[in-house]
Amino acid sequence: MKRLLIVLAGAAAACQTSTMTTNTTSAPAAATSLTVAPDVAQRMAQLPRTVIDYDRSLLDDNERQVVAKLIEASKQIDEIYWRQVSEENPAWREALAKQGGAAYDYFIANKGPWDRLKDDEPFVGTMKKPAGAAFYPADITKEEFERYVAAHPAQKDELEGLFTVVRRDGTNLVAIPYSAFYKDFLDPAAAKLREAAAITNDPTLKRFLTLRADAFATGDYRESDMAWMDLADNIEVVIGPYEVYEDNLFNYKASFESFVTVVDKPESAKLAAYAHALPDMERNLPEPEQYKNPNRGSESPIKVVQELYTAGDARRGVQTAAFNLPNDEVVREKKGSKKVLLKNVMDAKFRQSGKPIAMRVLDPSLTSLVSFDAFFNHVLFHELSHGLGPGFLTQPDGKRVEVRIPLKELYSTIEECKADVLGVWNLIYAQQHGLVTAFDERQLLATYAGLMFRSTRFGVGEAHGRGTAIQWNWLRERGAVTPIAGGKYTVDFAKSRDAVRDLATELLTIEATGDYARAKTLLDKYGKETPEMAAVNATLKDIPVDITPVFAAAGEK
Repeated sequence: MKRLLIVLAGAAAACQTSTMTTNTTSAPAAATSLTVAPDVAQRMAQLPRTVIDYDRSLLDDNERQVVAKLIEASKQIDEIYWRQVSEENPAWREALAKQGGAAYDYFIANKGPWDRLKDDEPFVGTMKKPAGAAFYPADITKEEFERYVAAHPAQKDELEGLFTVVRRDGTNLVAIPYSAFYKDFLDPAAAKLREAAAITNDPTLKRFLTLRADAFATGDYRESDMAWMDLADNIEVVIGPYEVYEDNLFNYKASFESFVTVVDKPESAKLAAYAHALPDMERNLPEPEQYKNPNRGSESPIKVVQELYTAGDARRGVQTAAFNLPNDEVVREKKGSKKVLLKNVMDAKFRQSGKPIAMRVLDPSLTSLVSFDAFFNHVLFHELSHGLGPGFLTQPDGKRVEVRIPLKELYSTIEECKADVLGVWNLIYAQQHGLVTAFDERQLLATYAGLMFRSTRFGVGEAHGRGTAIQWNWLRERGAVTPIAGGKYTVDFAKSRDAVRDLATELLTIEATGDYARAKTLLDKYGKETPEMAAVNATLKDIPVDITPVFAAAGEK
C-alpha cells in the first residue's frame, strides 16, 4: 500500500486555562507533516465498531434524564484525558478530522497517535510517546525527577501525588493540582453533576454526585469515594481520576475516566455471597503469614451492570470488561472496594475474540471445556483479588506507603498479573467450598489458558498484556501448557494449579516487600513476547483484538 502523507495544521489546544497555558511545555507546530502507517485500515479492522446497548426497562424516565446529564459531564472528562495523553492531541485530532478515514478513526480509538496494541509505536507521525505522557515535562527522565525530589523533600508529596501535573518553572519543578490545571473542563463537568443530583430520586446518588462535583474543585476525592461505595439504586456511575496506567514513568498520576452504567439487579444478587468469603480468601492466600493483610475492609459490593457510556481512560484501545474501585488504600481499609462487571461488554468480547481464539489455540479435546461462565467469573474474581493481599508497606525509613510507590512504573503490571493469578486461585477455593458450581476446575483452567492470547494481543507494553505474558511464560516453563501438533496447546491441570500457586506467592511477596529489583527480574524474564508467542499471535490476525464501542444510549451510530 502506498504510504500516506497528511499535513497537520493546528494551533495549541483550545479551552485551556491561563494556568495551563503558562505551564504548557510545548505546543503543536503550526504545520507538521506526519506520515500515517500504510496498514492503518487493517489495524482499525482489529477493533470493529460494535453497538453496545442496554435493557431499556432497567431505567425509568427520571433515571434516563439523570443519565443524559451524566453523559454530558463525561464528555468534559473525555477532553481532560485527551490532554493527559498529550497536550498536542486536540490540534492533531482537529486536523485528522478534516482528513477523515481510517487514520482518524484509529486516532480516536487510541486517544492519540500511538498504537496501544503495538507498544505505543506511532502510527501517525514519528514522535515517540513520552513515558510520562503529559503528566510531566516531555523531556524529563526518571533520574532527573528522582534527583529533584531527593533534593527537595518538602515537595515530594505534591510532585508524586495522584492528582497533580508536574511542570518546569525555570530550573525548578512545580506540582499543579488537577483542580486548577483542568479547571475549564472540571467546572462544566461539576455543573452537570449538580444538575443530575438535583433531579435524581436516589439519595445515595445525589450525595455522591454532589460530593464528586465539590471534589473537582478541591482535589480531595476521599469523601466522595466513600459515598460512591454506598450507591444503592439503579444508576452506577464512576467519574473522576483513578487509574495510573497512562503514567509509564512512575505510575504516580491518575487519569480521568467515566463509566455510566445501569445495575442488573437480578444478576448482581447472584454474586453477593462471594463478598462474604473475602476474609477467608485472604487467609487462604499462598504467602507467609507475616505478609497477609487482614485490615483491608471486608465490605465488597459486587455489581453486574450494563454499560451505557464511557469516556476518558475507560474508552481507549482495549475496552474495560470490569473494574474494582476506589484505588485509595485508606478507603479500601475503611470500606473495602466495589467490583463492577460490565456484562454487555464482556459478552461482546467473548463472542468476537475470546472464544474464537480459544477454539484455535487449544487441543481440540479441550475446546468443549471453554465456558462463558468461567470467563465471566474469572473476570469477577480478578476484580475481587485486587482487594486482597498487601495494600501498604513500611519502608526502611519507617514511613508507611502504598505498595505502588516503591514498585514505581512496574506496579501496574505486577498488580494486574497478581489479580489474574489470584483470580484463578480464589476461584478454585470457591469451587472447593461450594460457592461456584456452574463450571468445574477443568473448565476454569482450560478457559484460562485458551483465552490468554486474547490479552497478549493487547501488547506487552500495556500492563494487562505484559501481565498475561508473565503468566503464559511461567506456565510454559513449568509444563502446565505444552505445544502439540498443528500449533495448538494442551493443558496439564495439576501442573497448572501448582504453577498458579507458585506465581501467586511470588507476586504477593513482591508487593508485600516492595522489592523493585525482584519485580524487574520477574518482568525481564517472563514479561515479554517470545518467538513462540509471536508465531501464535500471527495465526490470529483474522480474529478481532477487541471492540470499538458505539453507545446507542448516547445516540451514537
